[in-house]
Amino acid sequence: MAPSNQPAYAKDERVLCFHHDLLYEAKVTDSKPVDASDKKGPLQYKVHYKGWKNTWDDWVPQDRLRKLSEENRELAQNLRKEMDNLRHHTSRDFKKAPTSTRKNRTGGSDYGSAGGSEERQSSVQAFAGPRGQKRGRDFDEESFHTRPSVRLIVPDHLKALLVDDWENVTKNLQLVPLPSKTPANKILAHYLHEELPKRRPGSAEADILEEVVQGVRDYFDKCLGRILLYRFERDQYFDVRPMWEGGAADPAFKGPGDVYGAEHLCRLFVSMPELIAQTNMDQQSVTRLREELAKLTQWLGKHSARFFTAEYENASQEYIEKARGV
Repeated sequence: MAPSNQPAYAKDERVLCFHHDLLYEAKVTDSKPVDASDKKGPLQYKVHYKGWKNTWDDWVPQDRLRKLSEENRELAQNLRKEMDNLRHHTSRDFKKAPTSTRKNRTGGSDYGSAGGSEERQSSVQAFAGPRGQKRGRDFDEESFHTRPSVRLIVPDHLKALLVDDWENVTKNLQLVPLPSKTPANKILAHYLHEELPKRRPGSAEADILEEVVQGVRDYFDKCLGRILLYRFERDQYFDVRPMWEGGAADPAFKGPGDVYGAEHLCRLFVSMPELIAQTNMDQQSVTRLREELAKLTQWLGKHSARFFTAEYENASQEYIEKARGV
């Protein structure tokens, strides 16, 4: 492992640097310890933003810098595109919205609120962005809206797959074959295996990656039966649940993440903004989580053919009648 005070970025190295929620091209001009009395402590870097006056030069911590790679360039472009879309939709929706609803806007994915397991259609159809939503009386709405929110970037290809998924299940009365050939936990393991070597061993970036992947695993297991299923899938869930719980559980299946695959993992990602809004994360942590999730969804979009099922299975007439309560 490299010494903690060894510069991760060299002088005159071209980099990408976070300024608020966007990444800008910059050049490293100097580096020094964050704490002058601790020569072995973490470093901060002086950067000059490309095309900006020298008066904008700034000392920034290492976690605001990214290598100038093609992957990070794509991330920067997607962040800017998402910001432009957010500004456009916010301006348009604010003008259209009644005064009483303007105070109830929150951040979200491109699909808006997840809406819960029983009516997931709103999540898939709400391309325009965040939606106002009534909440129970015991919900501290004022506290909720003061918490950091996050808009998650979902690649267009994944959006199309999510719409197809919704139509297959709710319109065509089909089901995702279970157990998945490549369940969510294996997908996340593939991503970690490919992404971790790109991070410096023992660095904060490597630790954050591992924490985020583990967090996604935990969220998936806890959310699957609660908010990630369409109503038509409930009986299938009750049929497969004994695979990971109860006396007849198969040791190969430790939870939903070992049974359900990319389709339901993708549904989790579009539910993430609402889930994150209910945590006590500060804005800096939310921004970093947003970046990590954006990389993960980009990667999943590029490798979707490996993980998404090519053909849904037709439900039997008996299953359809049972699901409909006939």
